[in-house]
This record gives sequence, structure tokens and C-alpha cells, in this order.
Amino acid sequence: MSRTAIVLFNLGGPDSLDAVEPFLYNLFADPAIIALPNPLRAIIAKLIAGRRGPVARHIYARMGNRSPIVANTEAQARALEAAHGGDVRAFVAMRYWHPLSDEAAAAVKDWAPDKIVLLPLYPQFSSTTTASSLAAWHKAARAAGLDVPTRAVCCYPTAPGFIAALASRLETALAQWPAGERVRILLSAHGLPQRIVARGDPYEWQINATAAALRALMGEKLPETVVCYQSRVGPLKWLEPATDAEIRRAGAERVGLIVLPIAFVSEHSETLVELDLDYGELAAKAGVPRYVRAPTVSADENFIAGLVAAVRGAHAPLAPEAGRRICPAMHNLCPCAA
Repeated sequence: MSRTAIVLFNLGGPDSLDAVEPFLYNLFADPAIIALPNPLRAIIAKLIAGRRGPVARHIYARMGNRSPIVANTEAQARALEAAHGGDVRAFVAMRYWHPLSDEAAAAVKDWAPDKIVLLPLYPQFSSTTTASSLAAWHKAARAAGLDVPTRAVCCYPTAPGFIAALASRLETALAQWPAGERVRILLSAHGLPQRIVARGDPYEWQINATAAALRALMGEKLPETVVCYQSRVGPLKWLEPATDAEIRRAGAERVGLIVLPIAFVSEHSETLVELDLDYGELAAKAGVPRYVRAPTVSADENFIAGLVAAVRGAHAPLAPEAGRRICPAMHNLCPCAA
């Protein structure tokens, strides 16, 4: 029987407080994040990691001194194996902290699969996430001498399983909402500098596609929804509206909020600290009558079923779950040929 290795990509997170600065260095040393030549990029990455280290350590201290993202991703990997069936094994490759791509490539080689499917846990493609992870993997695979037929799923922003999982999270939150009380849904995604979008990155378009698919599925059951962006840093202009600005607006209008992450598929610092703690506190100060954060899709059976479908449909070397390019031609950083 053919053996298939599925490699799940995610950003990763520090596994101890001592790992925070090395994790940040790896993040900002990525040319997809800071597009400068070395050694300048490495120098800047070291400076940023040192400056942001104390704040980041405080964030992870509030989460038990480590990120839960590896454990969450491992749970998704095991669920994917169980749902897929057959001779399949899922491996985890994190971009900025262990297990890194070189560790994952060595493990895949030891298992000796007949084919490999690369499956980013970023539903919406961006040159700063999926493209970076794919580049790191291919470099690691070459170094490991891993010469196996490989396919990659570049994105799945409107995959039925993913959208059904999002809808399930919202339906649960709405079912517990007090009757007659006003509510607005914030569909929160990780932010991106606008200059990256202006270069042709399709991330914003795909975020809007996810929101449109969710609205279409839920129909009249879905109250007012707003797509917004969190986690911005630095002086650059980022995608808008910002999630914190929408929280303040809801407070001024005395509207309750349900916040649903639509780009994060597992719990980590941006959900457990930024959305739950920091933005929960902001909502209380801003006068939001009720603030609820819906969980990420994590290992929801609909989401896992969608990943299984994406793996089984990965026939082209690089394609979205639909099997063809979905981004408009203006998004020239889309990795798929027109």
C-alpha cells in the first residue's frame, strides 16, 4: 500500500521563556518578513528580538510560560491521520521554532513515504506565511536528500469543511446569546502591512472570500459581521479596520460582540492573550455590554474532514483545494499559474 506523509505547517511558538528571543529572531530574520539582505537583516532581527523580548516573555508567562501551538497542531495531525485512513502519517513543521522544517524532513525521510503532501495550517495564502513555510521546507528536504513526489495545498479559504467549522463555532456562541440583546460579529484575522498587499499578496482577498462564504452558508442566522485585523506592530500602515478599533466602536454604540478568528486555526498567543485577555479588558473599558470570543476551529470534525479532502485532491504540484487558481489576476503573488 502506498505510504503518504502529510506535512502540516504552522508558525510555531516558544516552548519556554528562554526560547522567546530566539523565536523572535527567527521570525524577523525571515526574508519574507524583513526584505533586506544579510547581514543587515540579521542585525535588525537581533535588535527587534532584544527590544520585544521582555514584552513577549510577559505574554507567554500569562500562558504558562510556553505556547500551546505545537500541542494543538499535534492534535490536529493525529485527528487528520485517524480521519484519512490508510497508510498515512502526519508530521509537524513549524516555521520559527521547534520542530523546524529540518527536523520534520529528517523524520519524514526515516518513515520513507511514497509521496508527500504539504498542508499549511494557514487557510488563506500569504507570501509571509505559506510561501515562507514552503520555501523553508523545500530547502530542508533538499538538505536531507528527501527526493519523493511532493504536492502542496497552497490555500483553502472557502473549503466547505473549514467554513462549516467556522459556522459551528458561531452557531454555538449565538445559541447562548441572550434573546433580544444586540450582537455584532467580528471576523478577526491576523493583520498584514498594506504595502505587502499592494505588491500583489492575495491574503486580504482570501480573507474576504472566507467571510463571504461564511455569510452565504449561515444566511439570515448570521447577524451583522465585520472583517477586521489584529496583531499589528510597528509604524507601517496595516490592513484595516483594526480589531481594537472595532471593539471601541462597539462600545460607543453599546453593541455586544462575538469575536471569531477566521485565519487562526489553533489556539495560541494571538487568541488566548490578545483576543481573550487584552481585548477582553479593552471591551470592558470601552463599554461593550457583552464580549465573547468563539474558539478556533482546532480539531473540529468538519475542519479535519476539509483537510482530508484537500489532501486527497492535491494532484497538482501546487494548487488550492479547488484544484485551480482562485485569486484574481491582479494578485501576482498568488503562487498558482493563471
